[in-house]
Amino acid sequence: MASHIVGYPRMGPKRELKFALESFWDKKSSAEDLEKVAADLRASIWKQMASAGIKYIPSNTFAYYDQVLNTTAMLGAVPPRYGWTGGEIGFDTYFSMGRGNASVPAMEMTKWFDTNYHFIVPELGPDMKFTYASHKAVNEYKEAKALGVDTIPVLVGPVTYLLLSKPANGVDPSFDLLTLLPKVIAVYKEVVEDLKAAGASWIQFDEPTLVLDLEPHKLHAFTAAYSDLASSLSGLNVLVETYFADIPADAYKTLTSLPGVTAFGVDLVRGGKTLDLIKGGFPSGKYLFAGVVDGRNIWANDLTASLITLNGLENTVGKDKLVVSTSCSLLHTAVDLVNETKLDNEIKSWLAFAAQKVVEVNALANALAGQKDDAFFSSNSSALASRKNSPRVTNEGVQKAAAALKGSDHRRATNVGTRLDAQQKKLNLPVLPTTTIGSFPQTPELRRVRREYKANKISEEEYVKEIKEEIRKVVELQEQLDIDVLVHGEPERNDMVEYFGEQLSGFAFTVNGWVQSYGSRCVKPPIIYGDVSRPKPMTVFWSSTAQSMTKRPMKGMLTGPVTILNWSFVRNDQPRSETCYQIALAIKDEVEDLEKAGITVIQIDEAALREGLPLRKSAQAQYLDWAVHSFRITNVGVQDTTQIHTHMCYSHFNDIIHSIIDMDADVITIENSRSDEKLLRVFRDGVKYGAGIGPGVYDIHSPRIPPTEEIADRMNKMLAVLETNILWVNPDCGLKTRKYTEVNPALTNMVAATKLIRNQLASGK
Repeated sequence: MASHIVGYPRMGPKRELKFALESFWDKKSSAEDLEKVAADLRASIWKQMASAGIKYIPSNTFAYYDQVLNTTAMLGAVPPRYGWTGGEIGFDTYFSMGRGNASVPAMEMTKWFDTNYHFIVPELGPDMKFTYASHKAVNEYKEAKALGVDTIPVLVGPVTYLLLSKPANGVDPSFDLLTLLPKVIAVYKEVVEDLKAAGASWIQFDEPTLVLDLEPHKLHAFTAAYSDLASSLSGLNVLVETYFADIPADAYKTLTSLPGVTAFGVDLVRGGKTLDLIKGGFPSGKYLFAGVVDGRNIWANDLTASLITLNGLENTVGKDKLVVSTSCSLLHTAVDLVNETKLDNEIKSWLAFAAQKVVEVNALANALAGQKDDAFFSSNSSALASRKNSPRVTNEGVQKAAAALKGSDHRRATNVGTRLDAQQKKLNLPVLPTTTIGSFPQTPELRRVRREYKANKISEEEYVKEIKEEIRKVVELQEQLDIDVLVHGEPERNDMVEYFGEQLSGFAFTVNGWVQSYGSRCVKPPIIYGDVSRPKPMTVFWSSTAQSMTKRPMKGMLTGPVTILNWSFVRNDQPRSETCYQIALAIKDEVEDLEKAGITVIQIDEAALREGLPLRKSAQAQYLDWAVHSFRITNVGVQDTTQIHTHMCYSHFNDIIHSIIDMDADVITIENSRSDEKLLRVFRDGVKYGAGIGPGVYDIHSPRIPPTEEIADRMNKMLAVLETNILWVNPDCGLKTRKYTEVNPALTNMVAATKLIRNQLASGK
């Protein structure tokens, strides 16, 4: 029985690629140095899967930034502003598209479906000339073959690529990107021919957009695309892979009827209803790649249950046509549990990272083939029983408190207009108040201090002294820049979710459980294994310390319950909504303690609220109901004069704008600049927003420093659709990933632009 892995983490078990990328970007190492690190990582991954017994091993899932940007490079779909004149696309053009450069901004970045992974959005139009401009897919196939590993080259499918794209600036927003399909297919044909010539016998097209609610003409595009490709694909086995949700019945019919396609990959973890479609009819002679091992969470697979599912599928598909697979790429999990030396043995026994999931996939394939490893299955059953019966998972008091929430919708007593009036009397802010989102640059010195404190190399007293000094510097800088509402810079935090999880019960933490978010940015999601509560205050000391250093308002900085949930590895033994309500109660306690300590502006970030929106429309209302409710729970008890902020970034918000309004925050700061100010369109279309709002005026994920005039122009566009008295001025997101040499001039220009617009408003221009 065969086994397959959809994709694998790229960063390396100890973030080797991250450090190589950042060294290259800082001009401390060469392109050859970067390529060597990447090649070593790829070789290690391929050999690991081969030694584990995986038959269908993926190649071309590696990326220096993301797989969609790789596809843009492959197609030569480079926006003109990057000055590419043809030939093989190199690092300069590739990274300029992803990160921007000194003269031009980056392309838009957004979330990859409902994950915390990001991709660079292609910008296309009718005049785009597609050309085969990156031979990465065939080069990596040859690279693996030279190591003795025959792989399945993986490509983002042509229809998914176009459906994830957007019309370029200057192109009619109603332009149908699918009309570009024949031009795109022409390049795909060249790539396929290259792969065939190199000896590939299988090829995998990732078409995850098939799980969305697609109109008939979009479904027809899949049939058209693979009909056009069919002659080129002749002689190859072709796998079309889907993941992240159930496949709708009409899409399933389209998928299983695609010409020239040999195999279909489905997610049977998040797409359990697809199982019924398969049992209702599966094309004879085709392969089913059954994704029964969860590629998005870190819990050990229930091998016995998975084997029962697979045995049932054998009767429908046929024993020789069933392949055991992961539900999606393992990119979304941590790399290897072997590297976790500080997790206690009980919790560790409940987990499986990417390396362990590879073993699980092969164990299931062997069991189907009649070679079941009884000891491995027995050990798995014992671990599952240990987790189910462990007293550390359940807290009866927390469960009762969360259950009691269901009798109210938890809204503040007065409307937002009344509250804003009360807050203005207390805060006395100027028109167009300026602020930042929370974090300031995390310097090497600051990271050293935190690292040494965690390693017990410096005392708590020394640590507190160092962090206070860093806060003082950040406060003084903001005062010098003349920013109106300050932040303390979060020097005590490595990560906005990990910091809170470390102080909440029911969480566990890893040493090397890193997961790529975008580019070189990695996060280390906490593991929520049990009921959640707050044993003691988490941020009050640092926020109070910072407030004592200035007379200007100092924001208390918290991560909201929905974001903590969506950026963690969440327990799968109860509904996510139940866990979210528990986290909301913990954050509510913190909010009220901050208010008691004299903090009058409290930001509760919900950067990931949109990210968790289910992909299928039928499930979205229920999610938004409990997610928005969870946010309101956190601040329902504060006074009218306490101003509640929230922050959201790098997702498509327009379709949930009414839910955002229903959160009832006093001020929302929200990403805007990198997405070509799409957010402003909802206000142009007549949506009325009465709370304070700060659409980001510049992109912090690029090293580029925006000029004053550019920021002022953005602000004027905002004022064309938003009332002056509700508009705030701020960057798109936190500043932790930037350097002070970038932050200082960017914020200087932001404040200068604000004063310029204030003067224009005052003079009536």
